[in-house]
Amino acid sequence: MDESIVRKITKSSKRKSFFHFTRVRNLPSMAYLDALYSTGKADEALARQIRTERQEIQIHGHAFVANAHLRIADQVMDAGMTHERFHAYLDRHVFLWPTQSDGLKMLEMYTRRERHEDFAILQLDAQSLLKDFYDRIKLSKYDSGSSPRYPARCSYKKSLRMFLPLDRFGQAMEKDVPTKPSEIKEVLVEEQITGLSRYLQAVYSKETGDIPGNWSRLARSLADFKNGSTL
Repeated sequence: MDESIVRKITKSSKRKSFFHFTRVRNLPSMAYLDALYSTGKADEALARQIRTERQEIQIHGHAFVANAHLRIADQVMDAGMTHERFHAYLDRHVFLWPTQSDGLKMLEMYTRRERHEDFAILQLDAQSLLKDFYDRIKLSKYDSGSSPRYPARCSYKKSLRMFLPLDRFGQAMEKDVPTKPSEIKEVLVEEQITGLSRYLQAVYSKETGDIPGNWSRLARSLADFKNGSTL
């Protein structure tokens, strides 16, 4: 592990934490497992298909909701990449947002799309997570799971090359991968984040009573997150 990479990514005061966006009804399964599962880890069958709507399964009696895949325009896909293969790759990873503002954009988008759903944000210690999952982390310069607003003007193509292994950060200079911390749009962790409570700093929800009891001391109002009042 190159600790200088970890220090470089987390040097800014705005990049001391990562943020995971989820549904309130996923919180009990996360607390029970003390883990964040990728969709493929939760159920391999869910990762073998393009999901046009969200799907819910049960894990040890608790809900796990897999989001629908957002539609990606054909013209932004690399010539050698299919939609199925690309989405299957995404489904094998847990997604984290590197700043509060990035997490807020995701929250606002889903709140507009699903007005009757309740959402939550998990805040995680970035440095310890990068160190503990170093070999399973990739970085993306772009919002990989969505389509650009103007596909014809898109400056990159969706392919697996856009996902940079953490240990190559600062070495790879290709235009479609992040070369400095401010260019990191997504942090992907392969399969799962185990021992979740070790990294958890806060859980933001509209109703703090929805947060599982073993995380109650970390409960914060979603209004605090929206206002930028994070730890």
